[in-house]
Amino acid sequence: MDEVIQILEEIQPDNDYETCDTLIDDELLDSFAILSIISELEDAFDIRISPAEIIPENFNSAAAIYEMVQRLQG
Repeated sequence: MDEVIQILEEIQPDNDYETCDTLIDDELLDSFAILSIISELEDAFDIRISPAEIIPENFNSAAAIYEMVQRLQG
């Protein structure tokens, strides 16, 4: 989880990733940030994030992103 938060903070440092669960709903992450996050996650965790995974539920919080990464690694 810490590595996910570190990636998020490097790409867009202005958000509280520890507690926020409305990153997409509140438009705290734009499409460019999401694409950057996807690229960094794929490199850091050696996963492939398909277009089907790019839905708000998977990117609304650091916890949701982490759960998606774990699911894709398994």
